[in-house]
Amino acid sequence: MKTGTKGIALIKEFESLHDGDLKKVGLQPKMDPVGIWTEGWGRVMRDNKGNFLKGIANKALAESRATISTVLEADNALKDDLKTYEAIVARKVKVNLSQNQFDALVSHTYNTGGSSTLFDLINKKSTKSVIKNWFETKYITAQGVKLKGLVRRRKAESDLYFS
Repeated sequence: MKTGTKGIALIKEFESLHDGDLKKVGLQPKMDPVGIWTEGWGRVMRDNKGNFLKGIANKALAESRATISTVLEADNALKDDLKTYEAIVARKVKVNLSQNQFDALVSHTYNTGGSSTLFDLINKKSTKSVIKNWFETKYITAQGVKLKGLVRRRKAESDLYFS
């Protein structure tokens, strides 16, 4: 399966188009709430060792490594990145999914890297209330702080999954 328009719209809504410096022409990297540098539609940036590029001290490095400066480049990068997350969902979920379920899981995986627990609940055909509760109560914090944006995102993913 491929991510549909609802899934792409959900990711774009919550990732927003990253432009860390509105005084400069083109899109610029910005830090997410936990200090990880991102560009485009939330694409994480990494150092030479493959670790997340973090912290304000790495602003110049993030800017020098940026590969996305236009909306078209951001959209193309998202399409390319989605292949990775679609493959994770396809590999981990062993039951048939509707398009909305697939889209919700790709959005969740794009943001979190994926959850074995969530995939197991779905594969075991757990009840709607168990899956919905898990969706809406996990992965809603950053560095121990509950973030309203993550709460809203998990609710939106849950709503899409069960629509």
